[in-house]
Amino acid sequence: MRRMTFLLIFLVGILMLASCNLANPGPDDCQGSGTLFQDDFGGERECGWAVYNQGGAVAAVEEGVLRISTSQAGKIWWTNPGQNFDDVIITVQARQMSGPNNNAYGVICRYQNEENFYVFLISGDGYYTIGKYQSGSEQVTYLTDEAVYQPSDFINQGVATNQIRVGCIGNTLSLSVNGLPLFETTDPTFVTGDVGLGVSTLEPGTAVVQFDNFSVIAP
Repeated sequence: MRRMTFLLIFLVGILMLASCNLANPGPDDCQGSGTLFQDDFGGERECGWAVYNQGGAVAAVEEGVLRISTSQAGKIWWTNPGQNFDDVIITVQARQMSGPNNNAYGVICRYQNEENFYVFLISGDGYYTIGKYQSGSEQVTYLTDEAVYQPSDFINQGVATNQIRVGCIGNTLSLSVNGLPLFETTDPTFVTGDVGLGVSTLEPGTAVVQFDNFSVIAP
């Protein structure tokens, strides 16, 4: 685990959405009973996720999952469905398929634009963090203890599935994995925004992570 090396070069992978294939979902297409937004990526509906193949990264909805792959070490690539929420609880099933375990993958909330959002990440070698990207800095600000990734035995490592749960409620940001709480903090910077999913590799190699059963509910 060499997170300290990447604290200074974990740069945001800016997605120029104008060049991506975005669709506009219908008002009720992706809203289920009791949810604000949901997608099982089964192909029965179009929920607006940006899909792309550029810069060594690919985001695609195929074979019943949303799959993101990247070979650009130190950059995060993501996709959003083009929604807007305030207080939410987000859950998703994430599975690392291949690539270095020294990676990062997870959930975005309160996304304003490519420079302003919160990110909730776990890694294939059993670490986690909550981070904030904000205009004026190309570096992520880690909100976890000592401003670094923290280890957890609750995270399934390597080629494995993890159930991620994120809370963005008022100023409180929380991250749980596999039904167990990892970290909670407060930050007042962003109060509304889009949701999303992201993947990064922190060393040479191609990280491939697939996501399924994405759900957004009110707290």
